[in-house]
Amino acid sequence: MKRILVVDDELNMRLVLKAMLTKEGYEVLVAEDGLAALDVLKTTDIATIVTDLKMPRLDGMGLLNRVAQEYPSLPIIIITAYGTVNTAVDALKKGAFDYITKPFDQDDLRNVIRKAILTRDFNQDEVIMSGEDIDRFGIVGASQKMLDIYETIRQVAPATTAVLLTGETGTGKELIAHAIHRNSPRKENPFIKINCGAITEHLVESELFGYEKGAFTGAVVTKPGRFELAHTGTIFLDEIGDLPRDMQVKLLHVLQDQEFERVGGVRTIKIDVRVIAATNRNLLQEVKEGRFREDLYYRLNVFPIHLPPLRERPADILPLMDYFLEKCNQKLGRNVRQVDSRIMDLFTRYSWPGNVREMENILERLILIARDNQITLEDIPSEIKYALDVPAPAAEFASDRPLKALVKDHTEEMEKQLIAKILDECGQNVTKTAQQLGFSRKGLQLKMIKYGLRKD
Repeated sequence: MKRILVVDDELNMRLVLKAMLTKEGYEVLVAEDGLAALDVLKTTDIATIVTDLKMPRLDGMGLLNRVAQEYPSLPIIIITAYGTVNTAVDALKKGAFDYITKPFDQDDLRNVIRKAILTRDFNQDEVIMSGEDIDRFGIVGASQKMLDIYETIRQVAPATTAVLLTGETGTGKELIAHAIHRNSPRKENPFIKINCGAITEHLVESELFGYEKGAFTGAVVTKPGRFELAHTGTIFLDEIGDLPRDMQVKLLHVLQDQEFERVGGVRTIKIDVRVIAATNRNLLQEVKEGRFREDLYYRLNVFPIHLPPLRERPADILPLMDYFLEKCNQKLGRNVRQVDSRIMDLFTRYSWPGNVREMENILERLILIARDNQITLEDIPSEIKYALDVPAPAAEFASDRPLKALVKDHTEEMEKQLIAKILDECGQNVTKTAQQLGFSRKGLQLKMIKYGLRKD
């Protein structure tokens, strides 16, 4: 169950939002101001924050600034009155995910929260670091492949050239996009990101280009799109391969002419925006199969940067392990420092199909279950043991149960781990996961129920 934090100094608003979102299946926590919200974040994993702007002690903008520094992957949704829409737009430029206006439509709030949570889930594959070492751009890695990436960033950052980042899920594409922006002449201007795979097809145009008041049912105010917010800065188009084909034509026009019209509008808006796009797909193959426009591909692929998977840079595995141990200890309030030396050998031999994100998730799990502040070989997840054929402890098989039953148990455990892994890679998209595994959608749903993999 996803947790949402509602922050508002008005008791009635907190009660209304909590009742509404609880009915939608979320777990809802509340706080009366920004300082109280920060206290909640210290001890609880939150999927998204819904906050008012005007509050005592620490207001919505102050909370946004603190969260952007301390929890950079956590999306914040701003609630604003009609008279403060300009302030909400400023909040978007400073990193807020979106805003809604009072009185708000419940469907609008549901959609915004759903998009925020999807975006956060997608962004879990990117490692956001707080380091200020400009020579390394806040990225862990000293292998030759990563040194080549650092040099590439230095070369392309000062230009306005379009950049296409490619690589498997979890290789750090968003982090590289941030590094390019932070080391460019535009670093003081907005960095606006949008995940093309987290938005339903009929909302993509209004998200990218905004809309005019009255353009469609529910458009009660004029709202700028992401390109407009990114004016004089950088826009990061993540999962560009998921962009619907009809929108690819409109995006190509914007890239070529640096202008567009809002949905329902007639006024042409001129912009100055640098575009960085990212995908884990083979876009050239998508072009050959007719799913991605060739002219858009070449417009985006002016300066390609390919991020190597973790298995191709084994020299970075142990430094990453040290970093995540420190990060997860701080996050969870633990002090797990001792690690069985055999685990380090397993980590360097494991192929890490989920890349950096998989390592972070596994280490967080190990720290949570660690006893006596140490991680032992017995704590290592079964997917790593199976992949490396690590013998199970004899006690695991010390059972009077029939061999057939033991084999069935282990087979089901492997199936569970595989389904969980593919679900993760597909962003919890059941249809895509079923296609990859060769199951029917219904069959996969039944297995997800069986193994407790359903998520609200």
